[in-house]
Amino acid sequence: MTEFLQTLILGLLVGGVYALLASGLTLIFGVMNVINIAHGAFLILAAFLTYSIWSATGLDPLAAIVITTPIMFVCGWVVYNLTLRRIRTGPAAATVLLTFGLALVVEGLMGIIWGNTAHAVTPPYVNQSFHIGSLFLPKAQVYGGLIAIAVLAALWIVLTRSWLGRAIRAAAVNPQGAALVGVNVSAVAAATFAVGVASAGAGGSIVSVLYPFLPGSHYVWISRLLGIIVLGGMGSLPGALIGALMLGLAETLTVTYISPAWATAVPYALVFVVLLARPHGILGTRLREDVVT
Repeated sequence: MTEFLQTLILGLLVGGVYALLASGLTLIFGVMNVINIAHGAFLILAAFLTYSIWSATGLDPLAAIVITTPIMFVCGWVVYNLTLRRIRTGPAAATVLLTFGLALVVEGLMGIIWGNTAHAVTPPYVNQSFHIGSLFLPKAQVYGGLIAIAVLAALWIVLTRSWLGRAIRAAAVNPQGAALVGVNVSAVAAATFAVGVASAGAGGSIVSVLYPFLPGSHYVWISRLLGIIVLGGMGSLPGALIGALMLGLAETLTVTYISPAWATAVPYALVFVVLLARPHGILGTRLREDVVT
């Protein structure tokens, strides 16, 4: 029973980190109808920035979130205005190809600057655990999961309590109607993309402590995050949260009770089974064109 409870807590903490990483990806899709294949590359870029800050200053990598998040926000805003703004309303395939190209460019730049070797951020608590009765909870995962939940709560407050959040939600539901009442949909799209990349920045700092990374790691992360948002329902933030928690629990339970070798396969089998029953994801909705076809 103790082992199961410990695995359950760790799965929820990992799921919280996954939810933060997936939130920006599903937010961008929900507002802009853009599948940002470069999201994983931005995540790894933030991890490398955290590594450099930690190496140069000794600043706690999780505290570096206050630096990496605004840096990645600006990066997202610049990238959107230089590239995506021109084809935002174009075919979905064009944005997929463009963001895939961006991912390759970012990967190449990371390889030039930091090299193509694995890196890891190892603060003093990375090998320490909290002891609660018979439970042993790694401090890095506890800190990372709690910070991810806090950032998600802040994002929820922005989306539900601020003018920008109302504009983002209006543009996601009905961009034409939002434009009619004075919302600058193009500016909102730029802000949404920047917020999505900023969430990857915050997540990248957490990931740098929990997992080793190298420039090519973005392929692993974008596949995992796409699985989460497809499972939860494309464009649904609550769906991304549910999908992330399910995937985090599936991974930790698989590692504990089956084998670490199956840690990747079993969660995706879960995605496959859920989508057989609900092709639009757990909280996804049918689009008009889906009904027609």
